[in-house]
Amino acid sequence: MTKLLTVSAEPALHTALMQFIFPFSIKDGEDNTLAGQLLQDGFTRFFLDNKDLEDAYYGEGYCVSHEKMERSYLPFAAHVLFPREKDEDSFRRFSKVNDLPCRLEMPQQSVHFRVLSTDVFICPFQLGFLTVRVRIEEETLPFSTALEFADRFRTLEDSSFQDKQTHIHCDNKSFQQVEDFVFRNLTPGLEPFLDQTEIDGAYFETLPFFVDERMMVQAFYGFNRQDSQDELSAEIRYRASQLDGLDLSGNPYISASDPEYIENYVREHSYNRWGPDTYYMTNEQTFCCLSRAEPEIATQLINQMYGQYYYGLLLSIFHKIVLLKLANLHSRLRINHDYDEIENLIFLINKFSAKFYFLELISQSQGREIFFQLRKVYGNDALFEEVKMTLNDLFQYQDKFQAKRRDTLLMILTVFTVVSGIYGMNQVIEDLKGRIDWSKMLSYSPFEYLALFVTFTGIAVSIFLTLKELWNGFRSRRRKRFFSKD
Repeated sequence: MTKLLTVSAEPALHTALMQFIFPFSIKDGEDNTLAGQLLQDGFTRFFLDNKDLEDAYYGEGYCVSHEKMERSYLPFAAHVLFPREKDEDSFRRFSKVNDLPCRLEMPQQSVHFRVLSTDVFICPFQLGFLTVRVRIEEETLPFSTALEFADRFRTLEDSSFQDKQTHIHCDNKSFQQVEDFVFRNLTPGLEPFLDQTEIDGAYFETLPFFVDERMMVQAFYGFNRQDSQDELSAEIRYRASQLDGLDLSGNPYISASDPEYIENYVREHSYNRWGPDTYYMTNEQTFCCLSRAEPEIATQLINQMYGQYYYGLLLSIFHKIVLLKLANLHSRLRINHDYDEIENLIFLINKFSAKFYFLELISQSQGREIFFQLRKVYGNDALFEEVKMTLNDLFQYQDKFQAKRRDTLLMILTVFTVVSGIYGMNQVIEDLKGRIDWSKMLSYSPFEYLALFVTFTGIAVSIFLTLKELWNGFRSRRRKRFFSKD
């Protein structure tokens, strides 16, 4: 159920900048190979100490200060987000300048845009992020058109009538789906590294999505101050959050009609520190800045969206995906059989909580408040509490299991020790000294045969248990080394 809006109330934009983020899973052990492929495809490894990259990827007039970006995060977070070359247990960023003029054909109209650059992040826990950085290039840009563009472009696979009628034209090529444009044109070497196992058993999915079948949108909408209303209304902010653009007739619409509901939603998902001129809206599919600020201030806001807030969003998404992945691993455990997987899951949870999940990550108050808003929207704290409860349950189960295994082993060894000691020492031990005369065994009594069997069985069991413990210890160390590289 949607509500149509009057075109006369439609505000106009002077700037519309967007970053479309696609999280994906990397095949086991393929992260370093993927890094090599990205370098071969023209991507550059991103390092903070390379200040030549401060204005390389964001379009003319915008610059991200690497020094400010590092200072925005506390040292343990900066170490993960901005690693040095040999630190693989972190966010490894590869970026490429595209500067591609393109056109998006939608059912209602066509929109010219430019792909500024592309990022690929290789992260721990076999996760990755693909970011497509876009600027809409239209002399007059209605707000609804920008929202419709974002909603259509973020849909990788056609799932609605509007999607099926949307095409991208770029470099004399036409792409029927955004997926084809992204994976065949922008990042042709990435798709072979996507891990499809996460969607085994799905009926319609053909890409390994974690949260949604569409990309997430980080956007900046710069409003013309003279054309907009006295303030950025709740309806405008709600539509920006929900990406409510145009209906099939080309009219602006909003996906809610109750003013009280809209007010409550905006109050819950809006960051209002710089209102009424600037607002930040957050939900699971969008993170956007709406501003009527002067050009100088707008440029600073855009630089922050490209810098500190971009990494804050990636970190929030990373936290949620890893927490969901750990919960999913726990749900798939066969508690009475998958003992090795239980040990691996305990190790992964401890690694995540110790190295990647902290309550305090950002040093500046405004960035910290926005990061807390993102974490609340994604529900990361509740997920983390659930994972901690899972860890406690696994520890309790592991303690009970190990105690039961020790008791069983002790019983077996006690039986063999007592029986073999009584029978073996008293009946057949003399015949097993020195050079064994096997012919004597032909005249053994039933009790002597029992003693001989228990003796050799006890020796075999002891050797087997010793070798098994050595093998388990070797496998455990090798698994920990493997997971510590993820």
